[in-house]
Amino acid sequence: MAQTEKKGGLLRKSSASKKPLKEKVVLMYDEIFMTEDPSKCNPRFWEELFLMKVNLEYLEGKLEALDGEELMKIKDNINCLFQHCIQALGEEHPIRVVNALQTLCALIRGVHQKNKSTSGFDIINMLVGFDKAELCMKNLMESLDSLLCAEGSESLKSLCLKLLLCLVTVTDNISQNTILEYVMINSIFEAILQILSSPLSRREHGYDAVVLLALLVNYRKYESVNPYIVKLSIVDDEATLNGMGLVIAQALSEYNRQYKDKEEEHQSGFFSALTNMVGSMFIADADEKISVQTNEAILLALYEAVHLNRNFITVLAQSHPEMGLMTTPTSPIPATPVTPLGTTPPSSDVISSAELPLDADVQTSNLLITFLKYSSIVMQDTKDEHRLHSGKLCLIILTCIAEDQYANAFLHDDNMNFRVNLHRMPMRHRKKAADKNLPCRPLVCAVLDLMVEFIVTHMMKEFPMDLYVRCIQIVHKLLCYQKKCRVRLHYTWRELWSALINLLKFLMSNETVLLAKHNIFTLALMVVNLFNMFITYGDTFLPTPSSYDELYYEIIRMHQNFDNLYSMVLRLSTNAGQWKEPASKVTHALVNIRAIINHFNPKIESYAAVNHISQLSEDQVLEVVRSNYDTLTLKLQDGLDQYERYSEQHKEAAFFKELVRSISINVRKNLAFNTLSQELLLKEFSTIS
Repeated sequence: MAQTEKKGGLLRKSSASKKPLKEKVVLMYDEIFMTEDPSKCNPRFWEELFLMKVNLEYLEGKLEALDGEELMKIKDNINCLFQHCIQALGEEHPIRVVNALQTLCALIRGVHQKNKSTSGFDIINMLVGFDKAELCMKNLMESLDSLLCAEGSESLKSLCLKLLLCLVTVTDNISQNTILEYVMINSIFEAILQILSSPLSRREHGYDAVVLLALLVNYRKYESVNPYIVKLSIVDDEATLNGMGLVIAQALSEYNRQYKDKEEEHQSGFFSALTNMVGSMFIADADEKISVQTNEAILLALYEAVHLNRNFITVLAQSHPEMGLMTTPTSPIPATPVTPLGTTPPSSDVISSAELPLDADVQTSNLLITFLKYSSIVMQDTKDEHRLHSGKLCLIILTCIAEDQYANAFLHDDNMNFRVNLHRMPMRHRKKAADKNLPCRPLVCAVLDLMVEFIVTHMMKEFPMDLYVRCIQIVHKLLCYQKKCRVRLHYTWRELWSALINLLKFLMSNETVLLAKHNIFTLALMVVNLFNMFITYGDTFLPTPSSYDELYYEIIRMHQNFDNLYSMVLRLSTNAGQWKEPASKVTHALVNIRAIINHFNPKIESYAAVNHISQLSEDQVLEVVRSNYDTLTLKLQDGLDQYERYSEQHKEAAFFKELVRSISINVRKNLAFNTLSQELLLKEFSTIS
């Protein structure tokens, strides 16, 4: 007996002796694409259609193959199909509901493809007709809301979320997607929250729910009142907020785990052995191969939660017992599409051991630690555009955290000590830190470590000026809190001072190249004012008097860099060029640093001459410093502990518009609606005969 093959909606005998036979569902689609009403000849046409397995590929392809004029001729049938899909969502038979959901996805995507052409017809009119749009979309949103909130099939909920993601992402720029007006009017916000607050639903659908919410929040956010923004900003239910935090933590943990696995695989390979043989000549090049695709969608969700909802700040510090204690669910899980690393929701086995123990003692982790680890990975390489966007968004999130009073309270809490193992970029001149030697410290130390790490590792020709400015601003905001609340943080401040001085040195060494692209004086002024902050207020927040002495020691030891900076800004501020004003601001800001250098250097030289010492030790210099504070005169500088608060709409609107566009394209590309096989569905819906 000849075997039957199936391809592109056709059934044919392998002998090829007869004409190919079309699947019944394909024949029914063909009837819809005629100008006649398909139910005229067969009154049960629509009823039968939704019992047939959907052929997504054929339906989408058929829609895309027609030009605008041809599509307009069958507009009534398209409207009819759309309306019958919505009706089918209310059916008791789950198979009809599944087929209706998949058909809607194909319709929306297929019709939208035509909207990109010159025909320019309106997508809403083509799908539902202007006269029925409001009622149809209301019914659609109510049906989706009911399915998401019901205690029924998890597969149906999964398809509902995929349909909604399809609806949101059909256009690259979601603010131009007019269908979303109906999603704004008929809100599904509460349904999303219900998914996030329920452990089972969250485990199965949390990722899609969080990404959907992040995208909806960004619909015309600067042009009109977006109800999702308003509602997200006032959520105060602990279970819901913790649920959202857990989903984000799991996705970021999965990224961290994948990166760690790749790093270990890379280090154990032949190339690693080769680099060990020849020294570390190629270590930077080798590391560039360790690449895991970043996850901007989940990062955007974290940003919106932190930025819009002050109650979410508490979630950052909440430990996540579920991440270590969850067991694999016994209910069937819908298959997820195969997408690049870092873009898919974590699978259940990942969730059960999502956060890797930091050492043998297995300490508790939280969302902030997971986020800091994620940031330390994506901020290593800013040459790639996606990583640059991710790095910038990480710094924006940290900016919001550094401005928040409650966040600062737990960041600086001495009773909340953690061992945070940040990823450090391999560099020839430093050894890799041993993970187990990390001390337990307040979380703010990890934030400062991350900032120092960024400062040290990104002094390069393609200088990321914007990221450096944000980095210095974060440090400044943390210092302002410490000064205001007199928090004496036991931190290795010398590492920060050294990094800042080396940054100034880099700016001076590359003055010509950098000035062609950037106003380096803005950054130089911020760095100098950080030193002014330490000089003026350091006695209120540095941990010990000797820390203040060490600050002076570092300034004196590295005085040549400050002298060179002064010479450079003096030269440019006395010329009538474009840099006159910004350079002169740096000149004025250096007044106290220069006073310290000019006051102590002669005293140190005198001490060396009297004691016949050619080179003084650190202790001897510190002795001179301590005994000569009394005669030092400094000027009081205003506004050192003031800063401009973060504002998205005025400064970051263009960045977020481009970021959301990129996320929309990526989500659309990775959506898969046919991941549920008919066999799996029949097994799940075993009540259907």
